[in-house]
Amino acid sequence: MPPDPTVQTRADQPLLPTLRRFLPYLWPAGQPGLKARIVGAMMLVVVSKFVQVFGVSYSLKYAVDRLSAGDRGAITLIVLLVCGYAAARFGTTLFDNLRNAVFERVGQDATRRLAAAVFRHLHGLSLRFHLERRTGAVTKVVERGTKSIDTMLYFILFNIAPTILELALVLGIFGKSFGWQLVVATVVMVAGYIVFTRLVTDWRNALRARMNDLDTGAVAHAVDSLLNFETVKYFGAEEREARRYDAAISAYAQAATKSENSLAWLNIGQALITNLMMGAGMAFVAWRWWQGQASSGDVVLVSTLLSQLFRPLDLLGMVYRTIRQGVIDMAAMFELIDTPADVVDAPDAAPLVVTKGHVRFAGVRFGYDPERTILNGLDLDVPAGATVAVVGPSGAGKSTLARLLYRFYDVGEGSITIDGQDIRGVTQASLRAAIGIVPQDTVLFNETIGYNIAYGREGASETDVAAAARGAAIAGFIDRQPDGYATRVGERGLKLSGGEKQRVAIARTLLKNPPILILDEATSALDSRTEDEILGTLEAIEQGRTTIVIAHRLSTIVHADRIVVLDGGRVAEMGTHAELLRRNGLYAEMWARQAQERRAQDMAAE
Repeated sequence: MPPDPTVQTRADQPLLPTLRRFLPYLWPAGQPGLKARIVGAMMLVVVSKFVQVFGVSYSLKYAVDRLSAGDRGAITLIVLLVCGYAAARFGTTLFDNLRNAVFERVGQDATRRLAAAVFRHLHGLSLRFHLERRTGAVTKVVERGTKSIDTMLYFILFNIAPTILELALVLGIFGKSFGWQLVVATVVMVAGYIVFTRLVTDWRNALRARMNDLDTGAVAHAVDSLLNFETVKYFGAEEREARRYDAAISAYAQAATKSENSLAWLNIGQALITNLMMGAGMAFVAWRWWQGQASSGDVVLVSTLLSQLFRPLDLLGMVYRTIRQGVIDMAAMFELIDTPADVVDAPDAAPLVVTKGHVRFAGVRFGYDPERTILNGLDLDVPAGATVAVVGPSGAGKSTLARLLYRFYDVGEGSITIDGQDIRGVTQASLRAAIGIVPQDTVLFNETIGYNIAYGREGASETDVAAAARGAAIAGFIDRQPDGYATRVGERGLKLSGGEKQRVAIARTLLKNPPILILDEATSALDSRTEDEILGTLEAIEQGRTTIVIAHRLSTIVHADRIVVLDGGRVAEMGTHAELLRRNGLYAEMWARQAQERRAQDMAAE
């Protein structure tokens, strides 16, 4: 299965621009407590390195020198030196772990702030973005990106910076005690190690980026398939889905194998460079010992210093790989953050003030695709407090009206006003707070019934929730459940029937208590008996509100104050049910056709 092109990671992401964008999380503005923790952690890093380089190395050197001298009367000093060596090693571990404990809150806070910023931005993006992306792929990108920031903070502060400090200290000791030859050899070895690591890691990154893309695609397919498990079962496609998923993870497994095999070659090359340096350095000091210019302890000193230097250098290869991968993951996430919203508040946007609830569409032209216009100069007036039904053939633009009124999209031409206020000039939050909707396909959170009803208004009390449930005629059903309002509804509310889900949606909207109400095919998926029950509830909540009813079944809207028939993105007819039947036009034709279909169904039922 091909990966989602909208969230592909790339191995050629520029390093410095991404790191510059990452720096604010390294030194968070307005957070003196976190900055103090960073400073404290870095001081512990410095102390740890000085103890490691001087305490560990020199205590062992002097102990070996005393032992090689054969002075058995110095046993007390030798024991103290050996104990000092052990204490220095313990001190290094102690300071490193104290450093981790001090810094942990910084990393977690940075991850939290970044994850919250991305989540908030994703919810701020337009409906168009979410319809064009796969949810599983987007969440995978966000997961990788937020996890990488903590890792990158840790490695930049506690591996790269300490390694540079340790290298400087080691070179100073080598230059002072053994001459420029060992300094030059160490610098050449470190430079060669870094160049080799970078070249091979850049090659590996291309393999890893491919592996990540395939992993993202496999996860996206798995999520999409599981979310649509009913459709899979309807068509007996379980084995087909299993084969598709197996093909996706097989491609990922092949890419992962190549990536891991390349790691083996990298490790072999790094080990060759470091061990060549270890052998050359110790041989050089042994030669100086033969000339009488070094002691036995100096051989141990060089061995210890190089071994200690090699440990972070060995990690440096992994660190470089991690940082490069972190840059790839964070760049993909930053691309999501940089994705502009199609619909934004105007700079001078003011809150919507609803006095009556008069809604008007004036000369509205709109199309989801520029080459395919849905609404063609639509004029529609919804008087305050009236119930206006919108009907028409499929593709006429009925549900598009609701999306435009909610401002999920902006109109191409014309305007939509509420009490004379163009909705493009008011804040989206205030606009959506004034509108309630009972959609055709009610999707509930995998939470309790009480939670789903209370979602209609933040901070609603249990009394408010119960009142809304009674208004939606679902309180009796809830009371019969063993867990009452704590009954869980399952993924997307699938533990409830269609009618029960619709009543929860009605209760949620009642709790919101908006002045403008949209009923978008709210009963089209229900059986006739359930539809009749819910229609009575809907007609009750329409009272006193400006209501737009988008309907397919004409029998559900005969009570409307006005019925608007759309055809080809324009208003074809308008009037009451009786008036439209007398005209014998498109509405009358639709009514006759549906009546004939109902008679045929009744005869088939008999």
